[in-house]
Amino acid sequence: MSRRALRRLRGEQKGQQPLVPLDLPVGEPEEGDEEEPLGSEAPVEALAGSSRRQKKKNQRSQDLLPQRGINNLYELIKDVDAENTEVSDLVTEHDVRDPKLNLLDSKQSNGSTENGEVGKKVFEDELSNCANDEQLNCANKHRKKKKRKKNKKNPAGDVQEEAESENIDRLLEKITNGLVCQTECTFNSDSRPLLYVEHRNLNPETELKRYFGARAVLGEQRPRQRQRQSLRSIWLTAVRENWPRYSKTGLSMRLLETKSGIQYFTFEHNRDYQQVQFKFLEAVDSMDPHNIVVLLQMNPYHIDSLLQLSDLCRIQEDQEMSRDLIERALYSFECAFHPVFSLTSGSCRLNYRRPENRGFFLALYRHMWFLEKRGCPRTALEFCKLVMSLDPDYDPLCMLLLIDFLSLRAREYAFLLRMFEEWETHKNLSQLPNFAFSVPLACFLLCQQEDLPVTEQEQLRSKADHMIQTALIMFPSVLMPLLDCCGVQPDPSVSSHPFWALQVQISQPPALGQLISLYVERTHTLWKDVAVMSWLENNVKAVIRRLADNDPLVEESKRSRRLRYQSAPRNIHRHIILSEIQEAIAALPLEVTLQPLMGFDPLPPLDSVVSYTRPERRSTESRENTLSLFLRSLLPNFQSLQAAPLPRLEEEEAAAGDDALGGARRELNQGVNRLMAAMRDMLANIQFQEPPREDNPDEDEEEWD
Repeated sequence: MSRRALRRLRGEQKGQQPLVPLDLPVGEPEEGDEEEPLGSEAPVEALAGSSRRQKKKNQRSQDLLPQRGINNLYELIKDVDAENTEVSDLVTEHDVRDPKLNLLDSKQSNGSTENGEVGKKVFEDELSNCANDEQLNCANKHRKKKKRKKNKKNPAGDVQEEAESENIDRLLEKITNGLVCQTECTFNSDSRPLLYVEHRNLNPETELKRYFGARAVLGEQRPRQRQRQSLRSIWLTAVRENWPRYSKTGLSMRLLETKSGIQYFTFEHNRDYQQVQFKFLEAVDSMDPHNIVVLLQMNPYHIDSLLQLSDLCRIQEDQEMSRDLIERALYSFECAFHPVFSLTSGSCRLNYRRPENRGFFLALYRHMWFLEKRGCPRTALEFCKLVMSLDPDYDPLCMLLLIDFLSLRAREYAFLLRMFEEWETHKNLSQLPNFAFSVPLACFLLCQQEDLPVTEQEQLRSKADHMIQTALIMFPSVLMPLLDCCGVQPDPSVSSHPFWALQVQISQPPALGQLISLYVERTHTLWKDVAVMSWLENNVKAVIRRLADNDPLVEESKRSRRLRYQSAPRNIHRHIILSEIQEAIAALPLEVTLQPLMGFDPLPPLDSVVSYTRPERRSTESRENTLSLFLRSLLPNFQSLQAAPLPRLEEEEAAAGDDALGGARRELNQGVNRLMAAMRDMLANIQFQEPPREDNPDEDEEEWD
């Protein structure tokens, strides 16, 4: 026995193992292969001489097989299956036809017991050599046999091959279904938080492409984007080429604390940004928009200036400029984000009581409003969820009054139902008119879908009927304004019924009237569908029957309306101001409407957390009366009694005492009295010349002109 064979048997060479029949590579060709099988033309003796070299080559190829990069996973499954089938057939054929292998096995076992390790190695070597020769012959016979079967086109073989292919197809189908199920379970929307935000849904182009196609949305933007320089990648908006170059503005974000997996952040202004903020407040006090424009030219990414100027452009019906300014403000905010601040997780919080954070809330709301007007309700819904996730407990902009409308517009009925089920217990959503009517409408629209089972459709329909009847009893003043906005003439039995009379709308609390006005003005277009209106009509008739039967829910609802809607909180008033719905704004109380409302901070919270204050300015105009202001306009050097130099009087009081101070005050009063008397005489002696009467109509008008 050679040393190479001994090293191979001992395993000293890396990757070399004793050969057994299962390790032999069987290169059985497939049916479509036209190559001649190996050994069909060459004699077996010629192959025996190069058996060791061939074995080494085949063993290396088998060792490297798992390390190769396989492009198609299904090819690996198919090859392994086919190889296992061919090897099993080959082993069975060897066991039946060639008993020499069994004899060698028995010799190997006897040799190991009788002659020790040396005899065992000798027999192993003989076994490997014999197995190599026999397997080569069997492989050639097997290939010839299969080639013969292929030429004969045996139908039984075809059936067997078809069965094997079907088994492989079933295996692939099971693996594919398993992967799909695993993917669905991993990315199931129900397992995510309710206010989870998806990045791709924050881009309005994604929704517009779904409606109109990429070619209609992008147009000629693709070749331009290839030549354009790469800009910073952001999620909230798209960077425009006409924007000024962004530089550090002094706006930053800081992580305050982390509690129970919730991270609390806040925006901060450095000293330079504070100075710009003070200049902005002076420009607002001047009531001149040109001053804000000048300030914005010097500081193109100042947040409050962008918000205020956007509000002015929107009032002047320049919607494109207003939207551009809002997007620029969002870009400035996103450039200042903290590295761990996440828009999508729903676990990051911002306190609206801090003035530095309010601009982010307002910019998101304005951007959402523009998206809804642009016809992107799905994107607007995603921004609405983002605003709610920043402060879901306090909800400073009261997005609960808007999210149901956006869900219906975006046809996200399942999300609205899930939100109602999860938040009803701790937020009591059924007591808001918008949820009381929108949730049954979502159930009805969901049961109209054809892909749902019949039993599920019936359950949703019965649930929708029950909830809409409860809503009509709880809020009866919604029906008549809703039908009026939809242009529907109600039935005489409904219009003449005292439960929906005009007196009910007049006698309801003002806070409830504001909520109903908001809902009707927003969502009346969703009720104009013929099927929806027919469903509403049937349920109104059912409510009339329940009223005739003296349903106890009627009195209970009347009592709850009287107790629960006495006054609306401040965040609802802020939402009404931002909504710009005139019917709801007209119902606001006087203490809200008399306050100065600024676009950059409408109706600020009463318990604001102030981090820095504006330096006080010495303003004498606020302490002067009307006559003093008139005299100052005529004589700029005039100073009234209130505007006297107080520091000088304090020095005189410290130097000369009370007598000298009293004398100075008396002299000043006398001087002011003399001036006032002279002014009264001057005003009394002023006479206005009356124009001549037209006694003679033929007289020329130029004579007295």
